[in-house]
Amino acid sequence: MSYSVLNTKKIIDVVKYRWIWLLLSAILLLPGIVAMGWSMKVYPTHTPMLVGIDFTGGTIIQYSVDKDVSTKEIEVIRTKLSQNDIENPVIQILKPAGIESDSSIKNIISIRTQFSDNGQNESIDKVSQVISQDYPEAQIVQVNSVGPVLGKQLFVNSMIAVGLALLAIVIYLTLRFHFEFAIVAFLALFHDVFFVIGVFSILGLLYGVHIDSLFVTAILTVLGFSVHDTIVVFDRIRENLKFYSKKATYDEIVNASVNQTLARSINTSLTTLITLGALYFFGGVTTKDFVLVMILGIAIGTYSSIFFASTLVALWNDIENAKKVKAAANNGI
Repeated sequence: MSYSVLNTKKIIDVVKYRWIWLLLSAILLLPGIVAMGWSMKVYPTHTPMLVGIDFTGGTIIQYSVDKDVSTKEIEVIRTKLSQNDIENPVIQILKPAGIESDSSIKNIISIRTQFSDNGQNESIDKVSQVISQDYPEAQIVQVNSVGPVLGKQLFVNSMIAVGLALLAIVIYLTLRFHFEFAIVAFLALFHDVFFVIGVFSILGLLYGVHIDSLFVTAILTVLGFSVHDTIVVFDRIRENLKFYSKKATYDEIVNASVNQTLARSINTSLTTLITLGALYFFGGVTTKDFVLVMILGIAIGTYSSIFFASTLVALWNDIENAKKVKAAANNGI
């Protein structure tokens, strides 16, 4: 007896519950959409996320302190900075990772200020004077400064890079598969990127988390990982259609293809997420946001390749069949 896709052990029926998966995607994306809309209203840059000095220009000064810093103390620092002509400072308290247990460093105060026409040194001196009042033992551990023109150009180049990556993926999938597969893959990528951006928009509003050039690097990496996972599913659907299109329905073939690649997709993602989890919890502070983007992107990319992209492919086929039936009925009239 020859092998049939109908003999594939069905772990999950993605097509039968398609509306549940689509509703779940909407639930995952909706909070981010609301947060992005609100961010564009309240941020001076009118961006959907809180952008860092890489894109706006400015100076980040980080101080190591020998005690814990409370939320109330952050507000005191912000007030004093404003009184010293440091407008709209963004203050974060970072927990240093990878230091000895007996180290005197308890927290790192990170202060982001706007780019000053009067000079970088003057801004640093003003901030240092404020910090030294309450934390006399504070030491500067890092200073980064980017001009506003360079920041704006970097932001434009980053958006161009993401756009070109998406365009290249769509062109490749159109040549490699059918056009509808390329469109569905594009929607899945948009779904994944939109989710990650939405989460960071929420984090920006709640915790002052800003994005930088590393965020764009992580997004491009997520695009590559996500589309690779989707291509594996699409390739199996195409192969099964080639041999079993007359023996099974399109929905059955999609279900079988997803279940055939399910273990591979989950195992690959889990091993990657374990590594990223170790980097997030035990790695350096400067890479935490980069790793978080990767974790979110790979998790949502695995979900979208299994439940979102495959569901849309089946839905697209149903719509096309309905159009053919309607056209045939009209021709019969």
